[in-house]
Amino acid sequence: MREGRGPAGMRDAERGAWRLSGPAVVLDTPEALQIKVAQDPLARLDRRFSAGRLRTSAGSIAGILRAKLREEDDFGHGFVLIPVLLALGAVLWFSLPDNVGLAKLAALLCIFGISALLCRGDLRAWRPLALAPAILVAGMLLAAIETRRVDTVILDGPVTTNLRGTVLSREPDDRGRWRYLVEIAGTSGPKLRRPPEKATLLARSRHEPFPIGSTIEGKVRLSPPSGPALPGLNDFAFDAYFKRVGVGFFYGAPRRPEEGNGGLSLSLQMTARLVALREAVGNRIRSAIGGDTGAIAAALVTGEERAISRETVETLRAAGLSHVLAISGLNMVLAAGTFLIGARTLLSLVPGLAARRPIKKFAAAGALTMVFLYILISGGAVSALRSWIMISIMLVAVLFDRVSISLRNVAIAALIVIAWSPSAVAGPGFQMSFAATLALVAGYARWRDHRLRNADAKTSRLGQVSGPLVATVATSLIGGLATAVYAAAHFHRLPAYGLLANVLTTPLIGILIMPFGLFAMLLMPFGLEHYPLMVMGQGLDWMLAVARYVATLDGEWATGRIGVTGFFLLAFGGVLLCVLRTRLAFAGAALILLGGSSIALERQAERPSITISEDGQLVGLITGEAIATNKARPPEFIFSQWQRALALGGHIAPVEMPAGGRRRNGIERPPRNSTAAHPVDAMASAAEAATALSAAKPGAFSCRKGEWCVGRSREGWVVAVVDAPEVFAALCGRVDLVVAATRRTLPACPSGKPLVVTGTTLRQTGAIEIYADAAPPERMRIVTSFPSTQRPWQQHRRYDWRSDTFSSEQAAF
Repeated sequence: MREGRGPAGMRDAERGAWRLSGPAVVLDTPEALQIKVAQDPLARLDRRFSAGRLRTSAGSIAGILRAKLREEDDFGHGFVLIPVLLALGAVLWFSLPDNVGLAKLAALLCIFGISALLCRGDLRAWRPLALAPAILVAGMLLAAIETRRVDTVILDGPVTTNLRGTVLSREPDDRGRWRYLVEIAGTSGPKLRRPPEKATLLARSRHEPFPIGSTIEGKVRLSPPSGPALPGLNDFAFDAYFKRVGVGFFYGAPRRPEEGNGGLSLSLQMTARLVALREAVGNRIRSAIGGDTGAIAAALVTGEERAISRETVETLRAAGLSHVLAISGLNMVLAAGTFLIGARTLLSLVPGLAARRPIKKFAAAGALTMVFLYILISGGAVSALRSWIMISIMLVAVLFDRVSISLRNVAIAALIVIAWSPSAVAGPGFQMSFAATLALVAGYARWRDHRLRNADAKTSRLGQVSGPLVATVATSLIGGLATAVYAAAHFHRLPAYGLLANVLTTPLIGILIMPFGLFAMLLMPFGLEHYPLMVMGQGLDWMLAVARYVATLDGEWATGRIGVTGFFLLAFGGVLLCVLRTRLAFAGAALILLGGSSIALERQAERPSITISEDGQLVGLITGEAIATNKARPPEFIFSQWQRALALGGHIAPVEMPAGGRRRNGIERPPRNSTAAHPVDAMASAAEAATALSAAKPGAFSCRKGEWCVGRSREGWVVAVVDAPEVFAALCGRVDLVVAATRRTLPACPSGKPLVVTGTTLRQTGAIEIYADAAPPERMRIVTSFPSTQRPWQQHRRYDWRSDTFSSEQAAF
């Protein structure tokens, strides 16, 4: 024992000793402590008092927590978390690198389900914790079932063939071209072993449009959907797999076969009539209003957006108004609400009818019929289907005298969508739609409760006048905040003045555009739609004027990619903040703060040094403010995604080496013997590349068209992009990274030094990012788009058409 001074009952963390009160005697061993406590009743009492106080505090916290949970259970909002967990399970299954079979998932579901059932009596309070993993696994099981049910064939590579099929739908674009959805009946010259079931084919040549249900044939170019432009970005093959549609275009105008069309099935006949009606409605709207305004008006009714010019679409996107084009919850709510209020008002004018009959239910039944016709004529887009389900549930609730707008109804709509199409939860449409609806319903429920608690307070005249304006601003603000994290995660940018644009246009949409659009549709069978369409068009003109003004402010926040951790914390925190009604809602606010902090820290993380597209044609060197590429005009589709994901706006074009002459940009070009054989040619070209490399600065490419590009990363790594395979052997020993888009077998490098990325490698890995934290000879850290290609929407990358088999090998670095 050692003597000293110290507070009673405090443990010395550094020496592992216990200090007791009095002239402090420090006991080094537990045995000595037990002897002292036995000899000193005051010390024993002090220890018991401290332990009892700790147990009392823990018991109080547990009691408060149980009370709050019981209060939350009384609200019944725990039901809202069921679709959240189902959606999370579906997303988790889609994110796995390998398939998990149905049998394993069913077994897990049984285990967790039985565990939840066994939570009875004193264990009943633990049942939600056992149900949560069961619901999560159920979401994974739904995703696995849909994947097996769809079983779409995706082409392994681009191919030119003669195609014959049946037109399922058609749609014009802003240039007058027609885009057909064709059910493929057969191919020839060559005949495809694995043709897609359906394909969207663009016909660029002028021709008489093919009617729905007719047979169409022609020479086409079919292409597989592209993968992510960078790891973590949108995989278009995933979308194509679950939509069961391929893509391509006609060479020249398509033609009709000499023999007549076969008999059409009943479903195809009904589809043809519905599409013809939809097309007629769109044509009448566009002819009445004209221009982009008419195209937007038609899109709000029929869902045909391709007739809108790209400039107008980009203006609406920059202003934060692109959501108006989609037939979503806003459009459906305004249409249903206008019909409901209008029909109820008209019925109330009939003397005595309101006293004898439930006119509110009659109006709800009419609105239910109207939205059903709306979804039929709108083309049945996914966003429209989600909105229709939600509105239908709310109108049915009115028929049964239940609360129409509630979190439970939102949850029921989400459950129906997830059960029918689990793959929809991975897209931005589902996430943003339900996030906005959930936030608006929860926000206005709290505002309603606040007004009920303060029902006796008098409202000033100023408050009565400003009420609609406050409601408009609140709706736009709540919807914008609720969807911001999803917009940043999927589109990597946010409109800085989106709130201003939405506040200014929401009254136009709610008072002029959608109501008069509904009036026009109701009057169209009688030929009286002209004047309502004129009012609708005027509202759209004013909306476009607002969009152009806001777009000129040039306000856009480039968020770049956000990490999975920050996204999950923000999204789940937002759900808890909307669902929970007690002080437990502060847990959601805490998660939002943690998610925001996580994203802020991730933004400070270093960007990749080198990016390579999935076809190997485009290579980028990432600098602090721009992307240097090996193309003077990089492909817009890929490069724009790189800019948004990396939050970089600039582009550094390569220095083009002249094909002839001795000198350009200060670089001496060695003489080149045009009559020499390929080996001599390759050595001369490699020497020229070495000369260009010696003069190159980090963060820029020097290129000779058709042969090579060389550059240095910001860390000093030497990168070569080889277009001519014969140059490879002479150049590979002088660089650290070689990128060759060819799928041919390349000769081994004499030194074995560089990392070689070929088209064959990229076919299985997808686009890649390379993080080089230090100069050579340190190793590069490579991030691929696909950890494996075992998922059904990725396995076409392993297909070999020569042997009609799938390779089991996986590319590795």
